[in-house]
Amino acid sequence: MSREYMAPEEIEKKSMEIIERELNGLTYSFEQKQIIKRVIHTTCDVEFGKSIIFHPQAIAAGLEAIKSGKRIITDVHMVEAGIRAYDLTDFGNEILCFFDKDKNEPNKNNLPRAVLAMRKAQRYMNESIIVIGNAPTALFEVVDMIKEGGVRPVLVIGIPVGFVGAAKSKEELSQLEVPYITNKGRKGGSTIACAIINALIKLANSRL
Repeated sequence: MSREYMAPEEIEKKSMEIIERELNGLTYSFEQKQIIKRVIHTTCDVEFGKSIIFHPQAIAAGLEAIKSGKRIITDVHMVEAGIRAYDLTDFGNEILCFFDKDKNEPNKNNLPRAVLAMRKAQRYMNESIIVIGNAPTALFEVVDMIKEGGVRPVLVIGIPVGFVGAAKSKEELSQLEVPYITNKGRKGGSTIACAIINALIKLANSRL
């Protein structure tokens, strides 16, 4: 059987056209829409168009941080691997992930590995972008660090997934003054976190 296949660029263009139609009636800024469309393209879930929440300064802060070469800290290696590092070449951003770093160290309190990762990353967090796509425990830890420890990232992308803690951790993030991008509910995941940071990286490159 003979099939005709579209080129990847054509598939993406057509997909974005479909997403644009399905977002009809929802109001966003140009930058917000680019991020939301990238998330929907990744998940095929148009409901993210209604559930993603942007702090008023989130996009401006994220773009400035990327263009200024600020660090990007991730909760897990899957997010680290999914960031388009080759598109950061002009900016020189360092991507850090401390998940399972020194995993043979004693863990007397049996803390979740994501919490330990955030604690190892704490000294790098000021003026960094933090991208959490997997563990609600990681986001809870970052929220506590911001509220109690004086940590001041320039942007927190908090999109953990799960039935336990995910929705609550995002709700707590959305109550902070620190710029954030998150969503309502328990949906999330590393691919969505990557879609958001990669959309910001693409926007930063378009403004060189």
